[in-house]
Amino acid sequence: MSDRTEMRREGRVAVITLATPPVNALGASLRESLARRIAEAGSDPEVSAIVLTGAGKLFCGGADITEFGRPPQGIDLNGLNAAVEGSAKPVIAAIHGQALGGGTELALACHHRVATPSARIGLPEVKLGIVPGAGGTQRLPRVVGPRKALEIITSGNPVGARAALETGLVDALTAEDRLVADAIAFAERLIAEGRPSPRIRDRDDRLAEGRDDPGLFDAFRAENAKRFRGFEAPEACIACVRAACTMPFEQGLAFERETFLRLVAGAQSIAQRHVFFAEREAAKIPDLPADLPLLPITRVGIIGAGTMGGGIAMNFLNAGIPVRIVEAKAEALERGLATIRRNYEGTARKGRISATDVETRMGLLAPGLDVEALADCDLVIEAAFENLDLKREIFGRLDRIVKAEAILASNTSYLDIDAIAAATARPERVLGLHFFSPANVMRLLEVVRGAKTAPAVVATAMALGRRIGKIAVLAGVCHGFIGNRILAQRQAQANRLVLEGATPQQVDRVITDLGLPMGPFAMIDLAGLDLGWSRETSKGETVREILCERDRRGQKTGRGFYDYDEARKATPSAEVEAVIRAVAARQGVTQREISDEEIRERCLYPMVNEGAKILDEGKALRASDIDIVWINGYGWPVYSGGPMHWADGIGLARIVERLRALEAEHGPDFTPAPLLATLAAEGGSFSAFDKARRKG
Repeated sequence: MSDRTEMRREGRVAVITLATPPVNALGASLRESLARRIAEAGSDPEVSAIVLTGAGKLFCGGADITEFGRPPQGIDLNGLNAAVEGSAKPVIAAIHGQALGGGTELALACHHRVATPSARIGLPEVKLGIVPGAGGTQRLPRVVGPRKALEIITSGNPVGARAALETGLVDALTAEDRLVADAIAFAERLIAEGRPSPRIRDRDDRLAEGRDDPGLFDAFRAENAKRFRGFEAPEACIACVRAACTMPFEQGLAFERETFLRLVAGAQSIAQRHVFFAEREAAKIPDLPADLPLLPITRVGIIGAGTMGGGIAMNFLNAGIPVRIVEAKAEALERGLATIRRNYEGTARKGRISATDVETRMGLLAPGLDVEALADCDLVIEAAFENLDLKREIFGRLDRIVKAEAILASNTSYLDIDAIAAATARPERVLGLHFFSPANVMRLLEVVRGAKTAPAVVATAMALGRRIGKIAVLAGVCHGFIGNRILAQRQAQANRLVLEGATPQQVDRVITDLGLPMGPFAMIDLAGLDLGWSRETSKGETVREILCERDRRGQKTGRGFYDYDEARKATPSAEVEAVIRAVAARQGVTQREISDEEIRERCLYPMVNEGAKILDEGKALRASDIDIVWINGYGWPVYSGGPMHWADGIGLARIVERLRALEAEHGPDFTPAPLLATLAAEGGSFSAFDKARRKG
């Protein structure tokens, strides 16, 4: 359809605009329309050059990924790029906002590129488990060199226009508000000078770097081994850039296309695309009107300047929101402020922010020792010790101090938000905001809606999460909400498995082999075994109680389930293994050899089962929300899509079959959840469950 693009003439320059905002995605109809416009301008004797730009806020957001896996319709992106590149008249890409993925590949097919200073250009396909599939891995190395191309393509992160100018990715920068006018002027200079406009595909001078130093690719792979661990796409990207250096252009293009088609049909890309859409879906709350007015949040108060309180504060300071932070004791407050400053200064040393940024953010922070200072805050977040009576006391006091229209939030990880809200006269203004540690780094924010939380408060919290750079997921009130409730099932089985004969290191290895950053026992050591433990009430009955009594409280004491050296490198502990054997003997547990497969099933299948219960109870809106919680809060590998997507891949019928066998052997902890059993019996999946719920 021709209305997918617009074309006008400015003297001898044809200006073609991609006219499908907001992202100008290169779907079939836009590709067909653009190909026709290029041909039309090419055949017009009054046209000597072409400027290609995008309507709205950006040049082009890339391919329409909903078309992935479907039979191609009309001209594909490679065909379109060939038509643009083959134009006898120079084509100048005029880039503003963003050029991403297929949008960057289209720009690379143009003969020249100009951009506004604020524009960003990138190839994010690796984040979808694929390689650029329309010449990105073949053209980019010819412009910026193989090494720089590897960095851009395997990171998936866009580069700014000024950096793009330095590398030759763009030819010139325009004025911010004169993109098209300056691009036309650029085209008129080309016409006046009669300069040839070479195609990128014909360049090979920058490729010498890869041909002369074949070890470049192995070195790059080794440098990034930790970041690439478990992912298929980065290695495929390296292979494609190597092909650009060693094969003729058309042969390299064919290699790239074959690689793209292989990956796009693979499990990792399917999982990563699932996550892409799931993140966007998580922001949608079906019972909240889209036009619901949000409450203003101009100043935030935080109670507690410890690890969590300080990290939470940094999120708001980073977004330019003033924060008042209150502690009970001056020493604790000073320690918290010093940690915040140290974190910012460390970021500045890495070049991610400037020294001025450090002072600007610290200048937004007002410390104090009196809760009365929070009276005029729009939102107050409590980040105190995890004790219900303490939190109820704090909220009762806040209710008397803070202005009536303010939101009161708890950062509790487990506790009953409704019980906390009941300590106030404004339960409709109370909710949970569960940040994950370290709060200034982790992307996840569980927004916990209480029974009486007002719709506008929920909508404001979800929007605020996005404002401070978090992925917000709505959860209902239950012990542990979504993430920690599921985590408890894994931890319970891990504890049982070591009593039955597995070692902590074996359990941890099985979990990390699945791609998670650490196993259950390494995670406990990091968090501290003494969280929630008290020497006064400890009975020395469990492994954890005994270890805490012996001051084996985790990394902070140099000893937990593992022993740690000065660099916090872990080694197995004979003392811990002896404690485990003694507790097992006292409980009458006979130890035995336990296979890795049993560990996998007993740790992970109960997680899936608990997820089904959470869905059935309405504590999570979608199975995909559970996946987003576990990917962003606990490090579940994005390439397997989260626990619920992973379960779909195994097959729910198989999981139920194994749960029933484990139930017969180990008891009711493995009883299949009704929803899981129903989906399995119907041949269903969590993905289908989500789709049905959206339609319903």
